[in-house]
Amino acid sequence: MIDNMLSYGGGFLGLIILILDLIVIFEVVNSNRALSGKLGWSLLVFFFPVVGLILYFLFSDRLQHNGRYDPIV
Repeated sequence: MIDNMLSYGGGFLGLIILILDLIVIFEVVNSNRALSGKLGWSLLVFFFPVVGLILYFLFSDRLQHNGRYDPIV
């Protein structure tokens, strides 16, 4: 029973990392960065998911490149 429960731990952790990677890639694509910056961050997170997440949250300057839109009304 315990062995069966421990075998799902990696799958759950992998799912959490996948969800965080998708959030980061979505945030990068919707940011106001240059195309090369978007491509660089997206490829870093795609090829190195855990390291890319850590580097993105530490060094990406998210507030400066926030891609919020101005409302029409």
